[in-house]
Amino acid sequence: MATETNLSSLATLEYISYIDAQGQLPEQFQGKIGIYAIFDQEKVLQFVGYSRDVYLSLKQHLVRQPQQCYWVKVQTIERPSRTILENTENAWIAENGSVPWGNGDNKEKWTDPIDVKVVMTPEEQANYQNPANDELATRKIIKNVARRVEAEISKQLLEMRGLKMEIRFNPKLKEEGLLDLK
Repeated sequence: MATETNLSSLATLEYISYIDAQGQLPEQFQGKIGIYAIFDQEKVLQFVGYSRDVYLSLKQHLVRQPQQCYWVKVQTIERPSRTILENTENAWIAENGSVPWGNGDNKEKWTDPIDVKVVMTPEEQANYQNPANDELATRKIIKNVARRVEAEISKQLLEMRGLKMEIRFNPKLKEEGLLDLK
């Protein structure tokens, strides 16, 4: 771990595989405060963020943007300091030469729960918008859409990326049409 006055530049940090050979995320960052940079398969910077638990944040980003999360660089710090983390985030983005895709207009796709209403099929939309539905029927429809999207994400992570760890979504948010890890 670096001291708060000795934070590394992005270029000097090594790339760490987002999902290791055993199908796990980098567990050494569990419970660690720090800043991280996420890269796609070609090692193009996609997102820079900071967190009180880097591991949990990496897990959230993988679920939200699985095709963008192949490599990560991480700098941990001992004590939380929003100023240090924000300054480092800004320095890394400046070092990159341009704002990464996930830090611009698409930031909510990296940081907010997945809204399944925007990925409804036309049939699901017609069912959802049916005026004959009461509140319970509408909630049931959106929950089923959330389950479908959850299954697609799980299949993509398990089959295509080799993830072997359990991914559990918050069941209460599904009724609202949102997917977020528990």
